[in-house]
Amino acid sequence: MKKLFALLVLAGVANVAVSAEIVGDAKAAANKVAMCIGCHGISGYKTSFPEVYQVPMLGGQSEKYIIAALHAYKKGDRNHPTMHGIAASMSDQDIADVAAYYAQQK
Repeated sequence: MKKLFALLVLAGVANVAVSAEIVGDAKAAANKVAMCIGCHGISGYKTSFPEVYQVPMLGGQSEKYIIAALHAYKKGDRNHPTMHGIAASMSDQDIADVAAYYAQQK
């Protein structure tokens, strides 16, 4: 039983180590931002679903902020149905790539 517990603990540590190694690739995101630019690429754009909402521009935002926001939408901690649907379909690598892409813009 102790050996099984030790293996499970080590597996958990290995999973944390793998996710910590994810590095965003802005070039890889060029094909991943098509869903984003329809709303986030228009200055002053507002969406009307589920309510009137001022859509923020993403260019120049902090990479860490974008990653945190997308993970919050993915987990449901941030409540916006469209963003939840988009973020839920993204892998951790996709999120890192998109964040790197927008963070490098000015």
